[in-house]
Formats: sequence, C-alpha cells, structure tokens
Amino acid sequence: MRVKRDLSLVSKAWNKHMQEFLYEFVWISRASQAKALALTLLTQFIERKPSSGRWIRRLHMETPALKRCATDDIRTILDYAPHLVIYSDHHAVRCTRYQEFSDVRCSPEQLVSALAVPNSKLRRLSLTNYSDVPFPYHMSPMLKQTARNLEYLELSSTSIPLSSRAPARTSPIVSLPVLQSLKLTLDNTTFAVLASWKMPSLRNVSVVSSDFGYAGQGFANFFEAHGSKIEQLELGHSSSLIVEHNLSLNPRPIQHIPLADWCPNLKEFICSADAEWNWRNPDWIAPHVLLPAHPRLHFIGIRDIDKRLVDDAAAFPADPEDDAPFFPLLEQISSLLFNDAFPCLRYIRDLSPSSHTMRSDRRPQVRILKFWANVLARCGQRQVWLEDYRGVNITVRDLKRAGLVTV
Repeated sequence: MRVKRDLSLVSKAWNKHMQEFLYEFVWISRASQAKALALTLLTQFIERKPSSGRWIRRLHMETPALKRCATDDIRTILDYAPHLVIYSDHHAVRCTRYQEFSDVRCSPEQLVSALAVPNSKLRRLSLTNYSDVPFPYHMSPMLKQTARNLEYLELSSTSIPLSSRAPARTSPIVSLPVLQSLKLTLDNTTFAVLASWKMPSLRNVSVVSSDFGYAGQGFANFFEAHGSKIEQLELGHSSSLIVEHNLSLNPRPIQHIPLADWCPNLKEFICSADAEWNWRNPDWIAPHVLLPAHPRLHFIGIRDIDKRLVDDAAAFPADPEDDAPFFPLLEQISSLLFNDAFPCLRYIRDLSPSSHTMRSDRRPQVRILKFWANVLARCGQRQVWLEDYRGVNITVRDLKRAGLVTV
C-alpha cells in the first residue's frame, strides 16, 4: 500500500492512473478511516469529479468495540461503491437501538439493502446482524438480488436471542446456486429458516451457535436438509461448554444428535482443543461431543492447541522439562487415532500458528518438544500424518532440529 501511495504522488497523471489500485482493496480499522473515505466520496460527488468508489472491489471492516464506524458513513461508502465483489463487516458498525433518534436510511435493514444493486457481482459476503429481528426476515430480499454469484456467506449476530424456538414467521425462500461455504455464528431460530434455503453447491459449513442451539430443532432441520452435501464441517463451541450448559440448565438427558448420519459424506472436521474428559466413559475423549465417530472422515483439524498448552503448563509450573501437564491433551489427541471411531483418518493438523512458533522457536521448551514427539510417535503407529497449520508434515527431524536431541 505504501508503494501505491508513493507512486500516486509522482504527478497528477500518475495519481489518476493509480486510483484504481489505491481503492481496489479498502480495509477500515477505525471509525475515522470510514469518515475520511465517506467525506472523500461525497466531495467528489459535489465537485462533479469521477468517483473513486467505482474502483472499490473489496471492503473489509474490522474495528475495536469503542471505535466502530458510524452508520451514515458506511451507507455513504456503499452508495458510491456499486462494484463490490467482497464485503466484510465484522462487528464494525455502531448501530443505535433507539429508532426515534436514528436515520431510517441508515437502519440495519437499509444498510443490508444497500448491497442489493442491479447486476451485483458480490462473491463473498460477511454480515453482522445489529437488529433484534432474526437475520432472514430483513436479509432475504437482499440475498435474492445478490445470490447469482455468491460463493461465501458469513452471518453473525451482536446479541444473544431470548428464545431458541423455531420461528413463527415465514421468510422468503432464498436460492444460492453457487454458494460453497457458509459460516454461521447465529441462533437456533436462524438455523430453522436456513433449512428451507436452496444451496445445491454447499460444501463447507462452520458453526458457532450463540445460544447453545445444537440440540434445538432448527439445528436438526438445517443438517437434515443440507447435511448430505457437506464435506467440511467446523463446530466452534467448546465441547465442555455444551456439556456444562446441558447439565446446568437442562436436567433432562442430553439429546442424541446423529450428526454422522446427517452428514454421511463428511471428509474434514475442525474442532477445538478444549474438549474435556467424558465422565461417562473415562477411556474415550471424542474430538467433539456431537461427533464421537464417523466412518468416512479422513482429516481432523484442531484449533487453540497453543492456548491449551499454555493453560496446562500454567497449572503445573514446577519443572519446565516435565511434560506431565500435557498428558490429558496427549490422550485426547490419541483418542482420534482409535480405528473404530475414525477408520479412514489419515491427517491430523494443528491449525494454530502460535503453536507452530512454540514448537519451532529458537529456544523452544523441552517439554513442548517432548509432547509433540509423543504425539508424532502415536500418529506413526496408526500411520496418520501430523501436520502444522500450513499443511506441512511435522517430522522427527524437525523436532531434533528445534532442540530435542533424543526423541
């Protein structure tokens, strides 16, 4: 970006030719940047100059909670950027809940509708719902306008719903013919509505349920409708949180969720490293409480291993060379290697870049290397490849090179 800016300052002619490259990808990280861009676009309109917004193809908004963008600035940017291909809003807009003081043009519903331009070329869309009304009720009309080229859709919400029951209202059925990836950080109500949407090309689904709606009817309806198409699934909630939630708030027996039956063609599964011991069967620790086994799964990715290692080491800080604190995590990863649970498993991948740094740093801890040496040995016994976050194999030579002399 600095090179582009320097080239645009060479002369007026160079500045004119560099506009397309300067505005092609806009990343907004604080409110002042959104206001400056909106002011630039408005000034160009008032002075009847060609709008720089016509060059914007990617708009990414990700700000701290106290530096969120004003709704009128974002609406102005969207009005002057008709050729967006990628739009990402990660909780970056400051929306008020007091409708009597807000501009109707800048309401959450109108911000979403601003993306529904004729001949839309949107391919990737990440939206945050700032309204208490579930997403589909004000978003479905917009998606009908932008559905033709949409390949990636991410939906999240800023508030936790008060109810997990299925929606009583009806929502238009949306057809997304080329959508391949869907990421949901939503509630059970929205799952129930999405179950009726037509997504014939859907292959990848990432789920973080904001209301622990895994056992809800909406979750079941969604996977019964679309599960047979899914090849990669990520469940973002901690297994321990789900169990604690069911045990503390739901005295009834935990509902059996046949996720393996709903997703028979699942090949890749991504989970977190914070799965806890199963108190019903202490010899078995599933990667996720909802997927204890699958006959066709050949890849399991694990997030947050770095956090788990740091937390376990902090609980037993006595000997920096003793890898005993990592024994539970070692057993959990070893549980993935059970042939009866995952007979087709071939790859286990550490998806944490920080974990890779801890393992390959100039002076890695001895107990970290011992832990990975044990994991690697057990993977070798089952003939499963152990990979880092880049998809590169972790080998004994790598661990020796990092500082471990005897493995």
